[in-house]
Amino acid sequence: MTPHREPHPDGPAGTPDSRASAGFDLDFTAHEMERRAQVLAALGPDWDPVEVMRGEEEAYDLLYSGLDAEQQRVYEELVAAGVLPRREGGGRAAA
Repeated sequence: MTPHREPHPDGPAGTPDSRASAGFDLDFTAHEMERRAQVLAALGPDWDPVEVMRGEEEAYDLLYSGLDAEQQRVYEELVAAGVLPRREGGGRAAA
């Protein structure tokens, strides 16, 4: 006698469960190392990450400088809510 199987919602009675999964592992280590090597090659030998970070800080200082009263109020709300970090000068740096 064959075992009784309830009809599967995705197919006729007796079909294997199409939602069942098989376990397998993928190792992307070699691919990730190649990707990183390609990124560094594309950046070139003159890329200076410290200088890039310094430039980003300067850009943020400019972004949050010279705010009018309404913009300053919104900035303060976002800082108080933890959405933005407090900047040196509190968003009031000269433009």
